[in-house]
Amino acid sequence: MKENKINKISIIGAGRLGFSIAKGLIKSKQYQPSDIILNRRNIELLKESNSFGFQIEENQQSAIEKSDLIILSIGPKDLKSFFKDNSIEINSSQVLASTIAGVSIDDIEKEYLIANKSIEFSIFRVMPNIAVELCESMTCLSMKNSSDNNDYQRDLMNRKNVLNIFSKLGMVKVIEEELIGAATALCGSGLAFFLRSIRAAAHGGTEIGFHADEALALAAQTAKGAASLVNDSNDHPELQIDKVTTPKGITISGLNEMDHSGFSSAMIHAIVKSAEKLNKIK
Repeated sequence: MKENKINKISIIGAGRLGFSIAKGLIKSKQYQPSDIILNRRNIELLKESNSFGFQIEENQQSAIEKSDLIILSIGPKDLKSFFKDNSIEINSSQVLASTIAGVSIDDIEKEYLIANKSIEFSIFRVMPNIAVELCESMTCLSMKNSSDNNDYQRDLMNRKNVLNIFSKLGMVKVIEEELIGAATALCGSGLAFFLRSIRAAAHGGTEIGFHADEALALAAQTAKGAASLVNDSNDHPELQIDKVTTPKGITISGLNEMDHSGFSSAMIHAIVKSAEKLNKIK
């Protein structure tokens, strides 16, 4: 089976996340701006993209026809009308990757089948976070294996292409689709939780004497260093923590104060609450 190359990418519903993906694709030097087609309901909101040189396409079907990979980033409630109202048609040489929270591959197939006769293209769920624009995303990807051998081989080739693209936009992990919601809470919403912790550290730095901008820079770089220690060593965070704690030292005093104040519990509850909220979205 001939491998389909992904030369053109359309991002349908290019809001905050979709636009971040577009910028990441350029930063990764995989694509030129002219290779990326942006579409969203309110085209006026894409004015910022003019400075990047992306193609802007008001008609969704036209944007899709011009692309090899379709990244679908519309709202969950817009899926039904997207296929029904726009007479969307996707052919066997194209790939659909959805970033829609709370919408399964089965949901996408169901709505497409209602509007069209058959599905002959590969469908993936891809969950990056907005750090994708800096090629620092934690992206989770899933697909549904086809029982048909030809479709299975097609899907494997397309997965290779999609993985290759997103692996240059940060880290990628292939997971079961049932975990995509959890990944959205941990890696998508979780990005905001870590940002909040950086802000809190910066506030602490300001209280002990640094100017606000200095404290923020110090806190952000320290957080980046902590993440790098875990990623580069594959050590459990506690092993790295043990390296910087000494008997009766200042670090253990601070750590104990964090635990007494419920820092770990608050982070856990935030992630679990986000996942529970996502399960209610349809």
